[in-house]
Amino acid sequence: MTLSLNAIARPFGPVPAFSGAQGGAVRLAASFVSAALVATAVGLMPMSAQAQEFGPSASSAPAAAGPATAARAAGPAEGLGGPDGARAPMRELMGPQAARGSVGTEVGELLRALDAALSSQDPVDAAAQIPTQPVSSGVLLELYTSQGCAACPPADVLLSALSERKDVFPLALHVDYWDYLGWKDPFAMPEFTARQKNYARARGSRTIYTPQMIVAGVDELTGPSAEQVETMISSAKAQLGQVQLRLGKSEAGFRVELSAQPALSQGAVVQIVRYIPEAQVEILRGENAGKVMDYANIVTAWHAVAEWDGVKPMAMNVALDGPEPAILIVQEAISGRKKALPGPIKAAIRLQ
Repeated sequence: MTLSLNAIARPFGPVPAFSGAQGGAVRLAASFVSAALVATAVGLMPMSAQAQEFGPSASSAPAAAGPATAARAAGPAEGLGGPDGARAPMRELMGPQAARGSVGTEVGELLRALDAALSSQDPVDAAAQIPTQPVSSGVLLELYTSQGCAACPPADVLLSALSERKDVFPLALHVDYWDYLGWKDPFAMPEFTARQKNYARARGSRTIYTPQMIVAGVDELTGPSAEQVETMISSAKAQLGQVQLRLGKSEAGFRVELSAQPALSQGAVVQIVRYIPEAQVEILRGENAGKVMDYANIVTAWHAVAEWDGVKPMAMNVALDGPEPAILIVQEAISGRKKALPGPIKAAIRLQ
């Protein structure tokens, strides 16, 4: 089946079509998510695949808010007016006279009834009552790749193999800086390029490469081999555990509770990633012309949903639109010259 992605709305402009000069067929195993993508991201680079330099003044993509993910954070001592995140009583909202009942018995009863009705219908309050269970974090793997990169197919195959595992979360972020070579990658987004550049800035580098794999926001590999990746996964697993997550689910959405022991040395950003589990693409032009590639875990949206100081426990209620799988990550933000840059990923779980 040939699918034209021009019909799919995306907040960053139309996706290149698969017909005409571009050509090619794509068979998606899951629907393409039309969600806003927030580049609060992260990146890095090494030396064996294709490389591109960028200047220190290169701008990153602006943050955008989208409908695909809604999150609301409430610390245990804050919330919506009470220590448990419940709605502030109507008498407090109406002022001291209503609290004393001086507006009359009938009005007082009406206010209490209205307050009870609002509380019972509040989806955030409902989510706050979701029982949670501890969940173990996995290791997040970010592969920066491109259909226009001749060196990328072996890394794409490796990522597909890793997607079968339960202890890691491998994600493919397709970048757009090789599109000029004759084939526009339909999965590429400039926001992913910006994220990779931010990883590079965090390490004092001005060069980005494909294929490049970032492991847990810290280690990087260019043209990764299975043995190298396995070594880094083992090392990253040993660093997990400082951030503890609890997860609950109901029809209202997810309840996520975060705590750290010991406290994080710097603040963190909670992010939610949406992705397509698999897709097959026939590449007709460019360096990989004639190949039919199977891709896995193709990222379609990356939302920054909350900031966390990493000291006080925090709770979040998360609602997801659409069937695309989702991963929640907690990533430290490190100081940059002009803005915060991505640091170590302290936790990652699947929202399911």
